[in-house]
Amino acid sequence: MTIAVRTRPSLRFRGKSFLALVLAPEVPLRDWLEDLDEVAKRSPGFFSGRPIIADVSALKPSKSELKFFLAALKMRDIRIIGLEGAAAAVLDADMPATVNGGRQAGDIDFPDLDAVALPATPAPPPAPVTALLVEGSVRSGQSIIHTEGDVTILGSVASGAEIVAGGSIHIYGALRGRAIAGCTGQSSARIFCRKFEAELIAIDGLYKTADDLGPKFHGQPIQVNLDGDSIILTTLD
Repeated sequence: MTIAVRTRPSLRFRGKSFLALVLAPEVPLRDWLEDLDEVAKRSPGFFSGRPIIADVSALKPSKSELKFFLAALKMRDIRIIGLEGAAAAVLDADMPATVNGGRQAGDIDFPDLDAVALPATPAPPPAPVTALLVEGSVRSGQSIIHTEGDVTILGSVASGAEIVAGGSIHIYGALRGRAIAGCTGQSSARIFCRKFEAELIAIDGLYKTADDLGPKFHGQPIQVNLDGDSIILTTLD
């Protein structure tokens, strides 16, 4: 009797966690889309290459309304990887897959284009566990994402580059790209840089673009922190 011996390795499944941006449209939808266009205009490329979930719970769309919304995002080159809050009856096979069970990370809200706010959840923020040190500069098109703690850049951050940290961001050179600190809900996070020329800064979901900030702090060494729902910039000695 011959016994077959399996030599091929067993099928293995692995899991990974990714940080996704959640867009939560509100009614009237056309006004919300106009605000979205204004944000994209102020920070070109902000939505490019990002995993994005659309939470349509507030819209409660019909099938035709959902198709219009998805088409409107496609026209803006915003690609949706998943839908949340849509009734099963309005979904078609060619629409993004439904998702649920993710950890709440705030809603997209554009009531005031001087500050794009993503309100933090009431859950206590996780404490930083580790720090990431980058020995050199971050080039245009590069993204450094470290959600477990602080990020320190010994060089500069070029225009078109992005730093995302769960804790604070320390930049020993110029900040010309985007710096997003406290991305996991840490409102005490700060941003420090030797030369401030940023395209966008954010702490704990509160965003400001270069147009919002004006020329007052341009080229200066600064720190950025939150005071309630306000982004505060101060010069460093």
